Amino acid sequence: MTVRIFDRPEIQDFLKVVSGLDKPGGSPRMKEITHRLLSDLFRAIDDLDITPDEYWAGIAWLNEIGATGQAGLISPGLGLDHFLDERLDAIDEDLGIKNGTPRTIEGPLYVAGAPVAHGFARLDDGTDTNGHTLIMHGTVRDADGTPLPGATVEVWHCDTRGFYSHFDPTGKQAPFNMRRTIVTDDKGCYRFRSIVPKGYGVPPGSPTEQLLSALGRHGQRPAHIHFFISADGHRKLTTQINIAGDPLVNDDFAYATRDGLVPAVTERTDDTSIRANGLEGPFAEIVFDIGLTALVNGVDNQINL
Repeated sequence: MTVRIFDRPEIQDFLKVVSGLDKPGGSPRMKEITHRLLSDLFRAIDDLDITPDEYWAGIAWLNEIGATGQAGLISPGLGLDHFLDERLDAIDEDLGIKNGTPRTIEGPLYVAGAPVAHGFARLDDGTDTNGHTLIMHGTVRDADGTPLPGATVEVWHCDTRGFYSHFDPTGKQAPFNMRRTIVTDDKGCYRFRSIVPKGYGVPPGSPTEQLLSALGRHGQRPAHIHFFISADGHRKLTTQINIAGDPLVNDDFAYATRDGLVPAVTERTDDTSIRANGLEGPFAEIVFDIGLTALVNGVDNQINL
């Protein structure tokens, strides 16, 4: 069909009305965003000849996404979170800022209020008996490479079934299992003991999986560990590392893999290393140093207040 009405004056006037641009009240920023998004949608309906049935199928899918709480899951799946990171990288480049550690997506499964530890923390509670012990540690530094004592390292990851505490559908995990906030020691170091997490996929039959399947894509993630890192006078870093060797490291449905975020995993089987970490058997070790960047004119320019 070649009929298009988007450019008609009455349609352009209508867009201004529904976006509130003809009224004095409300939020100018919300009006600007709404007008742009509605304009793009109206044009897409015109250009792609989207039928009413297709439109209402989309509305039904959005309702299901909301009912299942999966908006935060489909967002990275459609690359929106990665695009936001790319924009922030471009802004940093324009400002001449070089990040010591790459940023990457947060994901939808962070929970505030994890127990605080100083220097070292044990993340897991020992109930996941399928887990392989992990010791992970590193130093938080500023842009000049100076260690940052008192920096805050928030860390969280899933168990060997791919479930996170607070979101575990089986109810098996205790609150804040595999979640901690670690304050770096006087040398700027953090260290934790946990288990090596496993990768996981989107819920089978979910609206997220339905859309990905329609796009010919899978909904699987490699094993990974999330971080928020903060320090006085520095910008907050949101990042995550992938577990090296996972077959999906470079095929993450959420597009979170970035250069510099796949540190080596070293298997330690020698008695000296085992005893030095207070363990009874072999373990995996990951060393991951973290570089922060200073505030920009006294503010974190990544945060919109």
